[in-house]
Amino acid sequence: MSKYPASDVWRITDRDPNSQYYGRECCLNFSAFKSTEIKHVVKTYVWENYRLGNRVLHGLQGWLLGLKRFNDFCLENDINSLKRLTNSLIDDYLSYLHTSISATTGRPLSHVYQSACFSALKSLITWCRVFLPEYVPAQQIFTGCEFRQTQSKLKIDFLSDELLAKVHEALKAEDNPYLKYGIIILECTGMRMGDLLLLKTDCIQEHLVSGHTISWYDHKNRKHRTNLPIPAECSHAVIQLLQESGPVRVQARPEIADYLFLYVPGKCANSREITIVSRYVFAQWCYDFCAKHNILDGDGNPCRITPHMFRRTLATNMLSKGVNLKVIQEVLGHSSPAITKKYYADIKDKTHAELFSRIGILGNIQQVNERNIQNAGEMQWFQDNCTGKARLSDGYCTLPIQNGELCGRFLSRHKCYSCSRYITTLADLDAHKTHLAELQEMLDSNIYGVHFASHITPVVIVLKEIIRRLEELKNEQ
Repeated sequence: MSKYPASDVWRITDRDPNSQYYGRECCLNFSAFKSTEIKHVVKTYVWENYRLGNRVLHGLQGWLLGLKRFNDFCLENDINSLKRLTNSLIDDYLSYLHTSISATTGRPLSHVYQSACFSALKSLITWCRVFLPEYVPAQQIFTGCEFRQTQSKLKIDFLSDELLAKVHEALKAEDNPYLKYGIIILECTGMRMGDLLLLKTDCIQEHLVSGHTISWYDHKNRKHRTNLPIPAECSHAVIQLLQESGPVRVQARPEIADYLFLYVPGKCANSREITIVSRYVFAQWCYDFCAKHNILDGDGNPCRITPHMFRRTLATNMLSKGVNLKVIQEVLGHSSPAITKKYYADIKDKTHAELFSRIGILGNIQQVNERNIQNAGEMQWFQDNCTGKARLSDGYCTLPIQNGELCGRFLSRHKCYSCSRYITTLADLDAHKTHLAELQEMLDSNIYGVHFASHITPVVIVLKEIIRRLEELKNEQ
């Protein structure tokens, strides 16, 4: 391995021409690591992955920030060597992440951030087992499922048809052309926000038959996406952006003059220099969009949209219309159909919306009231039997015995999910996730054909919705 720089602060300019951060200086600060041994291991990991091109500079910078949570844990517990780590200490680190408070927000760390911090440590240990085995424990210290439930994508953030209609109406009155036309391009192409903001002025071409096509560089997969046919509203959005940014591009530095999303930052910015709209700025515009145009959710609060939601909405709508999964994979630029299936909703239609509306979901069974059980006699029976006859393995039945006979649905929990008498709570969340994993494994190894899958798939869809709603309740607590 080559020798890394001697200082604790590395300032490296990104020289990868295919990077979204090309030409920007990246600061990697190791001064917080007090243990000489741990600092050496971390520096070696960063330097070798950068030198060999295994990880991009920006990714290494984020990884280092995530690992600093582990460094804080080490300082508190007087750990000065990775060799000392045991499964018990890993459990302690998990507890440390669960109970830490963010100095920025004053709130507990989000599940996503906790997972990222834990993954930073896990990737370091995994890499060291191959390249620096003398610095890490020989025995296995991870169970492999510490953050599995957090990382499983059970909630698919797509825009409903009703919300999408409100967004379209609000776009008519939007006075920020970069946001207005950027959203249209995102919705029509499904490209990622980082790729959108680095579109160039020659990104659209006339189609040989009719209309236009669009081309861009897919930075995540490191390849050009060329000549994707686009609807008229998308080509119109690009043309309007060309006109809006034209006067700005004339005054811009030569190295950025060919980019489409050039603008002059607002008065509150530190600099008035012409620049490319940043990911943070565009995401903030999207975040404020619904509040600005009074687009409210069911509780009367402004909805919150992210640029990635339009990508997921495009995929979900295509899947709902019966478009082949392979075609959707190609449009999104996924490496395999399995990734497309994992991260995008199964379907979006009125039938499922009606089915989901019948599901009774509560945070705690003590919250059951007359809205869940309207008949006073049945309510009394349930209160007397909720810990016994009414209890299922993953929920409750408000009336399992009718006219002296056991309900037929009660014998098959698959059917109970769509029954109006079925209630489930946060206490059943893990049981639902386990059952979902079992069903998905059955589908993945299905040897019985389409008929078997047709019985299992609707149950999987309902289970995902139940888990999604219970996860929302859990996050609200």
